[in-house]
Amino acid sequence: MSDHRERLVEATAHLDAPLALLDKDALERNADDLVRRAAGLPVRVATKSVRVRSVIERTLTRSGFGGVMTYSLAESVWLADHGVQDILLAYPAVQASAIRDLVAQEHRRAAITVMVDSVESLEVIIAAAGAGHPPISVCLDIDCSLRPGVLGVRPVHLGVRRSPVRTPRAARAVARAVEDRPGFELSGLMFYDAQVAGLPDTSPAVRWVKRASDADLLERRHEIVAAVGEHAQLRFVNAGGTGSLEACAADPVVTELTAGSGLFMPTLFDRYDAFEARPAAYFALDVVRRPARSVATCFAGGYIASGSASASRQPSPVWPEGLELTGTEGAGEVQTPVTGRAARDLRVGDRVLFRHAKAGEMCERFDELSIVGSDGHVETVPTYRGEGRNFG
Repeated sequence: MSDHRERLVEATAHLDAPLALLDKDALERNADDLVRRAAGLPVRVATKSVRVRSVIERTLTRSGFGGVMTYSLAESVWLADHGVQDILLAYPAVQASAIRDLVAQEHRRAAITVMVDSVESLEVIIAAAGAGHPPISVCLDIDCSLRPGVLGVRPVHLGVRRSPVRTPRAARAVARAVEDRPGFELSGLMFYDAQVAGLPDTSPAVRWVKRASDADLLERRHEIVAAVGEHAQLRFVNAGGTGSLEACAADPVVTELTAGSGLFMPTLFDRYDAFEARPAAYFALDVVRRPARSVATCFAGGYIASGSASASRQPSPVWPEGLELTGTEGAGEVQTPVTGRAARDLRVGDRVLFRHAKAGEMCERFDELSIVGSDGHVETVPTYRGEGRNFG
């Protein structure tokens, strides 16, 4: 692994740092592995975990992938205008300008399915698009959190705070509301199991949560699909994420899966039982100071991942091996000191390779991504940011 990372650094030594890198071979092997784990179901590319249009488009040409899952309606419109034809928006949209852009062009409406989780979601669309708006495809987001209760104690919420729709009854009510409003077609359901897909297997307690969640969702998905089916002809039932492909693929009501982080494999995916992470994305920083014999200080690097503030959200130095962040400074806005045995051999001007904690968020920091082939060839492509796009 050390030699492999050294090759990435050598291939890009002529480029200025800070620098975002992508190992082409690892990316392609990761894509193949996602398809294998999906067991025949098509995989949507989660764009928030990539944020590089050329990488998204190339992944879609690979067998086993079909469509994208976006995180912003403005992003969805932009991708549709660039020819992406199957777009599922993962979050409800309230931006009036983006809604008006959606209904303004038929090719956008044909490509994009908008997420809703309440009657309020529908009313916001109507207010922006007008009561007589052309047909809009919508998907209903289902809460997949686990809520175990013991001896009458109020259930604990294990998972993320997403949709208010959890039960077959609640799903049926929203499906009926969609059916009653002209200009909407309920095309699909989404079940994102964050406490399974995004939680590393770090303890017996975590593994219990995952097993209990899988069992709960196996039952609830069937019931909700049946309830919604009373009011809509569903085209798809979407489920899963990088960390839960196997469990979701085994459910016969699921028709497609979603994954994105599994292409880049950031550090948050290092400890899963179902698969072995193959890192593909890195960033490189230059050493600019030697404040002490066992400390080397790099320029920039404070690329902290979103989520609850903890050490797991910091980037990790991975080459040369034997480096670690300092406990007092961590990764900083304009300087990141590293320590450890390897720091003693670093000199001003040397380069250090890091991995980000999450996937696509790294690309929000860079205009370009340098893709390194096994032969050392480097192709530089723009990120969303490099194309002048910031979707929040």
